[in-house]
Amino acid sequence: MLRISTKLMGIAAIGAASFAVLSGIALAAQDKYTLQVPGGLAFSEFRGFESWQTISVSQSGNMIEVILGNPAIIEAYAAGIPGNGRKFPDGAKMAKIHWNAKQSAEAPAPTTVPNTLHDVDFMLKDGTKYADSGGWAYAEFDYTPATDTFKPLGTGTKCGAACHTIVKSKDYVFTAYGKR
Repeated sequence: MLRISTKLMGIAAIGAASFAVLSGIALAAQDKYTLQVPGGLAFSEFRGFESWQTISVSQSGNMIEVILGNPAIIEAYAAGIPGNGRKFPDGAKMAKIHWNAKQSAEAPAPTTVPNTLHDVDFMLKDGTKYADSGGWAYAEFDYTPATDTFKPLGTGTKCGAACHTIVKSKDYVFTAYGKR
């Protein structure tokens, strides 16, 4: 009887250890909302971006993108900004999700669809805090599918400012709100 109890205790110990290891792996999964670009924006400043309204879509090289906006920027677009010469309001936010593209295996015609996630970029308007970069702050978080983790890129809030000067007359925003 002692032999069975010892055997059962051993099995229980192995089961408990396995559970602890598996739980530890699950608990060790990355919380993207704890990430921040060094000296810049935090992922947490864009919490809930996944459900924001679509502003537009685009394709660049081997990637396809969707550009999403929080309610403040959607309202600004609806009011005619930036085409009316006004600037986006403070608190306006955009998220751009990039996927590696692939051809659909199911669609009856050649159709490009999202494959693996590539990265997520963010823009935040605060004309006072980020006056030296046109009122906008930027952040990029690359995604690694093998580990299901994000990695902040760049330094500071100006990481996207240089290329956005091309569209200074549109309040530094490339994306037009597509007709619906």
